[in-house]
Amino acid sequence: MVKKQQAQKFLLNAPPDKFFWVHDGRVLKNLEELEGQLLTMPNEIFLYHVNKDKNDFAKWISDVLGDKAFALDLKKAKTAHAALKKVKEHVHSLKKAAG
Repeated sequence: MVKKQQAQKFLLNAPPDKFFWVHDGRVLKNLEELEGQLLTMPNEIFLYHVNKDKNDFAKWISDVLGDKAFALDLKKAKTAHAALKKVKEHVHSLKKAAG
């Protein structure tokens, strides 16, 4: 279980120079924005960032947002739908923990 302070930190915006630039030009600042964008992200854009060679979303979550445990879990998601489910559940649990 994530502690309150950690949960609050993981929900914050990334620093402006570390925003996630999606291949189609969208810009993500935090996990909630990733959740929202996964709802409408075309499969080819998702697969540009997540494939057998890389998982850009998990790397960003680990390296920039600092949520290393969730990043490892997200790496298991191989489709946009699976990733959305994981991100949605994680954001919900973080909000609950953050109070």
